[in-house]
Amino acid sequence: MKKSAATRLMILQKAFELIYAKGYQTTSIDDIIATTKVTKGAFYYHFKTKDEMGLAIINELLKPQLTAGFIEPLQNNENPLDAIYQLMQHLLLENDFLKVEYGCPAANFTQEMTPWHSDFSLALYEITQLWNTHMIAAIEKGQQNGLVRPDVNAQSVTMFVMSSYWGIRNFGKLENSKTVYLPYLKELKSYLDSLR
Repeated sequence: MKKSAATRLMILQKAFELIYAKGYQTTSIDDIIATTKVTKGAFYYHFKTKDEMGLAIINELLKPQLTAGFIEPLQNNENPLDAIYQLMQHLLLENDFLKVEYGCPAANFTQEMTPWHSDFSLALYEITQLWNTHMIAAIEKGQQNGLVRPDVNAQSVTMFVMSSYWGIRNFGKLENSKTVYLPYLKELKSYLDSLR
């Protein structure tokens, strides 16, 4: 990796860590410069504005994380109901990238930025739709293979699972504890078992 590309990636990673902990709007370019120890000129060489950097975080950091952490597990397990449960258990209890005290980074960006920034809305919508599309496809494939009841509405199940995940992440953030995830996972398992 060239030095310029490495510097850009480092800025994105350090800025993401700050934004994940503090929020996008309360993280200033000066905060990012102080953390990364790059000059203001170096920051503006890579990003014309803070928003350009924020969109790069969504597209270059969050999107690949989502693909690896949220989508590949759905593709690598023949039984979608087991895959969904194992995915949620991993995301909530075992994933080191996602911090209980900070919630879900995509959900945080969505709550903070979509009301007033259409480019952020579009980028976050694309990420959400990616997860949505793959989960629906996994459930429908499970129906074809006789692993999910034929009367189950894959789109409705996906919406329920995704929205409940975002919701429980917020409860974890409020409690600053993973223990709040345990009753959620128990009920999620019962729900998914009812779809067999």
